Amino acid sequence: MSTISGFVSSVRALARPLTLAAGAFALLTSAAAAQAGPFTNLNGSWSGPGVLTLADGGKERIRCRANYNVDRNGDSLNLALRCASDSYKFELQSSVSHANGSVSGFWNEKTYGVGGTITGKGAPGRINVRAEGPFSALLAMSTRADRQSISISSPGSPLSEVAISMSRGR
Repeated sequence: MSTISGFVSSVRALARPLTLAAGAFALLTSAAAAQAGPFTNLNGSWSGPGVLTLADGGKERIRCRANYNVDRNGDSLNLALRCASDSYKFELQSSVSHANGSVSGFWNEKTYGVGGTITGKGAPGRINVRAEGPFSALLAMSTRADRQSISISSPGSPLSEVAISMSRGR
């Protein structure tokens, strides 16, 4: 009997530090998840419809396809976005990074041969940036699970607004 009680005491003695270690691991894992970059859940192919609003107020349906390449930490993103309507086509590429809540990088539109800088804020599920170059545009992106909405506003340009709703893997 004393051997069994000694064994039980040893198991209890080991259980306390293992429980503490498991609890510490759980805290570290949840803290790491909370510190994930804003691009963490974007990796892969997305596509969907949208509406393009022209400077004269006219509207056209648009279809878009995006490919996001995100680093392991979710802090760096390379984007290739292609959109087309009956009258317009654009092909946007960008490379952005995230640090301390700020997003910065570069963009390039291949169809029209223009580019510039991107600055703004980002958090998981939400990105708000300003694109500067030959024209300025505000971009707001919201992502929840496998759904994403993108709003681009560029008053004074021929394409004054774009609203896109995409899903992953379509």
